Amino acid sequence: MLTLKVITENPEEVVRKLARKHFDAKEPINKVLELDKVRRSSQAQLDTVLAEINSLSKSVGALMKEGKKDEAEAAKSKVAALKENTKTLQESMDKSQEEINAILYTIPNMPYDEVPDGKTAEDNKVVKMGNEIPTLAADAMPHWDLAKKYDLIDFELGVKISGAGFPVYKGLGARLQRALINFFLDEARNAGYLEIMPPTVVNQASGFGTGQLPDKEGQMYHCEVDDLYLIPTAEVPVTNIYRDVILDEKDLPIKNCAYTQCFRREAGSYGKDVRGLNRLHEFSKIEIVRIDTPEHSKESHKEMLAHVESLLQKLELPYRILHLCGGDMSFTAATCFDFEVFSAAQQRWLEVSSVSNFDTYQANRLKCRYKGADKKAQLCHTLNGSAMALPRIVAALLENNQTPEGIKVPKVLVPYMGCDIIK
Repeated sequence: MLTLKVITENPEEVVRKLARKHFDAKEPINKVLELDKVRRSSQAQLDTVLAEINSLSKSVGALMKEGKKDEAEAAKSKVAALKENTKTLQESMDKSQEEINAILYTIPNMPYDEVPDGKTAEDNKVVKMGNEIPTLAADAMPHWDLAKKYDLIDFELGVKISGAGFPVYKGLGARLQRALINFFLDEARNAGYLEIMPPTVVNQASGFGTGQLPDKEGQMYHCEVDDLYLIPTAEVPVTNIYRDVILDEKDLPIKNCAYTQCFRREAGSYGKDVRGLNRLHEFSKIEIVRIDTPEHSKESHKEMLAHVESLLQKLELPYRILHLCGGDMSFTAATCFDFEVFSAAQQRWLEVSSVSNFDTYQANRLKCRYKGADKKAQLCHTLNGSAMALPRIVAALLENNQTPEGIKVPKVLVPYMGCDIIK
């Protein structure tokens, strides 16, 4: 969440920047400022009362030594009355802070100045394209038909077992999943990321820490009896490793990667865009996460973008990189770049990765801080990216590499697959 310091120092700037995300922040920001005045006033009164209590408490002993018992008893009575007043003032402070936090949880992160203006995905800016789009035969098949032809994925069986959006991978289809997972993890480790194997369910505090709650509560699967949530991405458990932690600056940036299953309700999704692997409720994904200093986080973001791009280059998939506009960015991101691959049989671009810098927004929720040479605790910057999500990668690989003889396996995956063609 945004810090009170940022809001109180320049509320007009906060409102202006959030307008670029098409969020009207004027009313909530004004309410925060009002509550902060109450909190500050209560704090000032409390400090005064505590100072008086301290002074009176010291005087009691002196009065007793001087034999002024009545005056000492009067001072004790006044201390007792003042202590009751401190309870009221503390309650006022706590109530104001709780109300402030409740509002701050509903206010999105501010976009960086370099984020493009715009309202929807149509306004995102294509910043780079790579690899050639293949020309397929007239009878080229979409991936759901290829999956059936080569017995790779059974969508109907998934419906029987769980429901739509939970495919069953079989034979070489399962092997392709495993090949991609191992390839992506190996590449991440080679780039200096420490592999983590986290839980795939998290508590409410973890959801609030990374901003999935309360913003995306309706999109998460909730285990109500235990009040646990199935993770939508490994970003949630991995970033929460550093909740309520003070790090040493010399250990930054921290670089973690994790493979997990991910679960998303995708409420409201329907139509052709959800066919096959295009949009699933459960899928495999490798995530990269960084914790960094404010001074170095933009460089970290560039390195993460270069890492994801290298994966698509090695897989020989046609791709493009988009800088998301303010209106299409997530609730928590300060800046975000999406990677899309071209699905040649469907003739459409499919998003396969988002790489975001959250500035101090998540760190403030998490209380994730670091200390440098001055020993002063400061908020970290958090970053994360998909490296990568598997379903649409698989869709593009199957469609783009289909031949009359079978589906060609990209060279980098041959050692993992144990074959160079699926037939």
